[in-house]
Amino acid sequence: MKTKRINDWMPENEQFWQTQGKKHAKRNLWISVPSLMMAFIVWQIWSVVAVQLNEIGFSFTDEQLFTLAAVPGLVGATLRFFYTFAVGSFGGRNWTIISTAVLAIPAIGIGMAVQNPETPYSVMLLLAALCGLGGGNFSSSSANISFFYPKKEKGTALGINGGLGNMGVSVVQFVTPLVIASGAFAFFGDSQTLASGEKVWLQNAAFIWVIPIAFLTIAAYFGMDNLPNTKQSVGAQFVVLKRKHTWIMTILYVATFGSFIGYSAAFPLLLKSQFPEHMGLAFLGAFLAAAARPVGGWLSDKFGGASVTAWVFVVMSAGAGGVIYFTKQASFAGFLTAFLILFIAAGIGSGSTFQMIPGIFPVKEAAPVLGITAAFAAYGSYFIPQLFGWSTKSTGTPVNALYIFIVIYVISFILNFFYYQRKAKLNTTYPLKKAN
Repeated sequence: MKTKRINDWMPENEQFWQTQGKKHAKRNLWISVPSLMMAFIVWQIWSVVAVQLNEIGFSFTDEQLFTLAAVPGLVGATLRFFYTFAVGSFGGRNWTIISTAVLAIPAIGIGMAVQNPETPYSVMLLLAALCGLGGGNFSSSSANISFFYPKKEKGTALGINGGLGNMGVSVVQFVTPLVIASGAFAFFGDSQTLASGEKVWLQNAAFIWVIPIAFLTIAAYFGMDNLPNTKQSVGAQFVVLKRKHTWIMTILYVATFGSFIGYSAAFPLLLKSQFPEHMGLAFLGAFLAAAARPVGGWLSDKFGGASVTAWVFVVMSAGAGGVIYFTKQASFAGFLTAFLILFIAAGIGSGSTFQMIPGIFPVKEAAPVLGITAAFAAYGSYFIPQLFGWSTKSTGTPVNALYIFIVIYVISFILNFFYYQRKAKLNTTYPLKKAN
């Protein structure tokens, strides 16, 4: 593979940043963003495809459908541990090329499998697992972008990369109903017939992304850079596992981003089970959460990540409580409003917690910490749909799962206050660069 490398990189040097660094950083960021968005699209394809399977002739149980929506999260979260160290081992540009190109594998596989209702559940489960390839990209993308920007702009840059990348969840949930309803996008295969007699082309939900994946792979090849002084052995990066604050920040990010990605995976199925007539709004929560993430990074650059994060957990607890109340009242307007508040707060919190990490850790440690926290948080896309599925199966309602989430938010609020918000008020900065 051809290697493109910048010889010197000093983003904290203001003259270098203004004359050279900023233009390179922006170019890499604006290629990274759509590449990460595509990764999220592939990762979350099953959150919308699973809803349609039984409508076109498959006969899976509700628990199996929740599992199909959840398995990409399990695999993606696990892959993030490996992807975390990929930038330091291969270079940011090189790994973006590889990790984007492989997304074509599940996209093509799903497009072929959904055309045959006799496709075994085991095959569908394998394809769902392969979509986890998209879930791994967030860790490597975040680690890569963190190297490009000076500390004063990291929160905003990571918020833009993560927030617009996360937008892939809402994109796939919005675009899929449109493309499967039209034969104009039917590149391969025949239509399927719903029970209502309406024709759909479910394969379009996957095939439509193959050409953009190829385009973005080429864009990364020609437009991105490998930075000097970012390569380090996996062993050197593993030192962050010994840091207490790695695990504290992981809990905070699990509570914020884990909620965002988990609710995004479960929301379409929740709407179908509670308010099926409003399925067309399934994309809205993920859209607002992704749009809120850059705001969280920006607010944290201005007012401090710990303070913003504290308010996030208060609002998330209130939002989850509202969802519980309005679900019991069978009020769609209240349910939607409370859930959207929960989504927005989770998006802001995803940006604020990520902004905190570069302020806590030295530069070379911050990159693997970003990846590790993102890896653990991604398990939310597996466990949250599973918890909703368990709650619905055992009690007939999803609300019991939300009580568990509220407990997590309260614990996270306490940890954030004790270790970061309280100390930030006393010292006006995080006290951890000297003693981790």
